[in-house]
Amino acid sequence: MILFIDTIAGDNIILALKKGKDVLARKEFEARRQQAEKLLPEIDKLLKKQRLTLKDIEKIEINNSGGSFTSLRIGVVTANALAYAIGVPIAGVAGKTKKTKGIQIVAPEYNQEPVITVKKKGLV
Repeated sequence: MILFIDTIAGDNIILALKKGKDVLARKEFEARRQQAEKLLPEIDKLLKKQRLTLKDIEKIEINNSGGSFTSLRIGVVTANALAYAIGVPIAGVAGKTKKTKGIQIVAPEYNQEPVITVKKKGLV
């Protein structure tokens, strides 16, 4: 079973459970500025509704391209942590195109330079 996570769809999060290319279950929910609070509980609800547990997950796919910095980071960090915790491979997916196969860590892709606060004069 593959768990697919997409946190870059505006104010919504998309989760799916796939077996091969077949989507067995899909859930889209509003998470407006609450992605971190809602993502794990919604994954748990999706699994329970299908009578599955994390032990049934064989791979995690994460949409790691585009979207806001924060929502992308939340999705990638959650996917990496889950994959590590349950010992499954993880793959970054850009839209419908797989970017990587079974790597240990997926890095976010921002489509631009990250906006990082510049050090202020005299402050470290």
